[in-house]
Amino acid sequence: MSTITTRLENVKKLQAKRWENEDHWDTLNDLLVKELDEILHIEPENTSALINIGAIYSDMGENEKALYYLKRALHLGSTDKNLFVNLAVVLIYMEKHQEEYLEYLEEVEDKIEDPLTFKAYFDPQSH
Repeated sequence: MSTITTRLENVKKLQAKRWENEDHWDTLNDLLVKELDEILHIEPENTSALINIGAIYSDMGENEKALYYLKRALHLGSTDKNLFVNLAVVLIYMEKHQEEYLEYLEEVEDKIEDPLTFKAYFDPQSH
């Protein structure tokens, strides 16, 4: 197993811990972004890292940055279910046209979730 795969597995574990340690939310987000940036420095076209950093930026409310990374993963040909979910979440938060995010939600149905990626948090009550 490659060290990048191991690092992505660790990112996913750390990401899950954010919800148990909300007092350390910002610190954990910073650590996650730093680790994902390092992975992308080594493998700039690693779509799992792109999807995950997009999810983190979405969770931090930085939707423009999130969209940038998610669109890169899309242009690199990722078919990961979490990519399409995260794109829809970011577009909803950015208050884009409904057709745009519905298109991504329709794509989700026949996709498979990559075990190295995760979904952005979505709160339908926010705004």
